[in-house]
Amino acid sequence: MPRIVVDVMPKPEILDPQGKAIAGALPRIGLTGFASVRQGKRFELSVDGEVTEQILEQAHQAAATLLSNPVIEDVTRVEVIEEDAS
Repeated sequence: MPRIVVDVMPKPEILDPQGKAIAGALPRIGLTGFASVRQGKRFELSVDGEVTEQILEQAHQAAATLLSNPVIEDVTRVEVIEEDAS
């Protein structure tokens, strides 16, 4: 069953307190190679059958109107992921 993956991130000018907290915690657990962290959201929309242009357009519409808050977030990816048959 194919899936459509939607990633949503805070706009660059929006403060990200969760990302900042994670960035502060990383060195405390010995992970020091990271300059900063931004936390976002990932949605997976399962599709019954084939992903048509109409379905993909609906996913874009859902991403822009329901899955994200366009005032403070950007949709950074809408991508079809085909399931492995193995």
